[in-house]
Amino acid sequence: MVLAFHKPYGVLCQFTRNEPGQRTLADFGFPAEVYPVGRLDQDSEGLLLLSDEPGFNNRLLHPSTAHPRTYRVQVDGTPTPEALERLRRGGLIIDGHRSRPCRVHVPDPQPVVPPREPPVRFRKSIPTTWIELTLTEGKNRQVRRMTAAVGFPTLRLIRVVIGRLEGQGLAEGAWKRLTPEELALVWAR
Repeated sequence: MVLAFHKPYGVLCQFTRNEPGQRTLADFGFPAEVYPVGRLDQDSEGLLLLSDEPGFNNRLLHPSTAHPRTYRVQVDGTPTPEALERLRRGGLIIDGHRSRPCRVHVPDPQPVVPPREPPVRFRKSIPTTWIELTLTEGKNRQVRRMTAAVGFPTLRLIRVVIGRLEGQGLAEGAWKRLTPEELALVWAR
């Protein structure tokens, strides 16, 4: 069984609480025995898969598979063409690891994204920009570290696609079991 879940901001990607009152996956009524496939940090939102299938996580996320995942990223400021090229080219040192090349662009028009609670900080004199970034690797807080490394810190991060499966149809906090057709989209490139 493979589930798609729209993880809200502030939810920890595990079933056990580290602190009283902390929101975790245990708060969403998942079937027994499922586990998260990959992670989204507590500050990130969007599409997360869960499965009870042995080996699913490794088959999907092992670095040798170079499986694509797309993120919508709100950054502080307006990225320069040079900054976007540095992201695209790869080679940024992130926690001792050299990032792989990735796809990145600034959507035009900018996406309309529902507000987050609590809201992202607002600074009147500095604009924000949404970029879309597709990675084929997943190091800890990698997107945040990459955008910061090129001078445009991440303010909000939403995973929107895994493979070719889009998470737009799920409301925040909602989950569903994937159909065979949807599961095929997870594996598609």
